[in-house]
Amino acid sequence: MKADIKKKALRRLSLIRGQVEGVRKMVEDERYCVDIITQSSAIKEALSGVEDLLLQNHLSTHVIEQMKNGKGIHATEEILKVYRLAQRKK
Repeated sequence: MKADIKKKALRRLSLIRGQVEGVRKMVEDERYCVDIITQSSAIKEALSGVEDLLLQNHLSTHVIEQMKNGKGIHATEEILKVYRLAQRKK
């Protein structure tokens, strides 16, 4: 994994961990449901950002390496798999 992407992903994951703990506390304290849902949505967006970083890393390292090594079909299959996963999120 590229060092800069790894650093960004780990930072975001640490923030997400704090957000999840905050939501847990909100549920425990029986906070207003809409406020909890709002925070939950923010966590989903943050996780999506981590996924984007991982995809960026994968495309710029593994997929390029596969293409260079004559494994273009495998690389294309992986890209399509990621694309299908992204479509499910919509």
